[in-house]
Amino acid sequence: MRLIATDLDGTILRPDGTVSEATRNAFRAAREAGVVVLPVTGRPTRWLGVIREGLGELGTVICSNGAILYDDPTSEVLESTVLDVDVLQQAQEVVRSIAPDAVFAAETVTGLHLEPGFATDTAAREGVTEAAFDARRLADEGVVKFLAKRPSGSAVSFHDLVAPTLSPLLALTHSVPGIPLLEMAALGVDKAVTLARYAQSLGVSQDDVVAFGDMPNDIGMLSWAGIGYAVGRDQPLVAAAADQVIGPVGEDSVAATIMQLLAR
Repeated sequence: MRLIATDLDGTILRPDGTVSEATRNAFRAAREAGVVVLPVTGRPTRWLGVIREGLGELGTVICSNGAILYDDPTSEVLESTVLDVDVLQQAQEVVRSIAPDAVFAAETVTGLHLEPGFATDTAAREGVTEAAFDARRLADEGVVKFLAKRPSGSAVSFHDLVAPTLSPLLALTHSVPGIPLLEMAALGVDKAVTLARYAQSLGVSQDDVVAFGDMPNDIGMLSWAGIGYAVGRDQPLVAAAADQVIGPVGEDSVAATIMQLLAR
């Protein structure tokens, strides 16, 4: 084990937004043993503060489901993969034609844009206001994640509804349990793709990578890693993609697994 790639929310970040002492200690022990710890998250760069408070300096982070490679100590975006504006507009039209009740948001390299009706408590705390979409203007900022949300239903049913038409256009996934929210990015964007490229840059082989995740946006990463651990059993597709299934985040299962691997 030379590199640990870990999802954040639901994997090491508990529902109350905290990181347990056992998890902090396990990642500290891994770093002291010379293992690279790489957070790999769907979160935008601006939402890393709580993780920094819980784990300390983060180093390099993969954000926005692989669309951004970020250097946390310098606040520098090292790489970004953005959606083509024509694809962005086409995707919006496709979703609206299939699910007219959908509303949209876009994460760009520099910020967040919301259509009326999309706002969340987090967005309100950030002071983000709602406005009609202007895809051309958004393209100037570089859209790394395009989001669509429905007022009811599930993410799985929403995904299955639009995937046959959207999948040839862009990468489509979901990561928020209990909310009918889809996350879209440029074709080829996946946690696994950026992880593989970063591991190669360090001279770390695939077999020496251990990955942890809990949601469908982690499937590629868990499948690619030398050993992939699904955290919890709530997502059957995630469990099927992993080499092993461990307990949920509330049981500090990632921390216990890391300490077992270090002991070997």
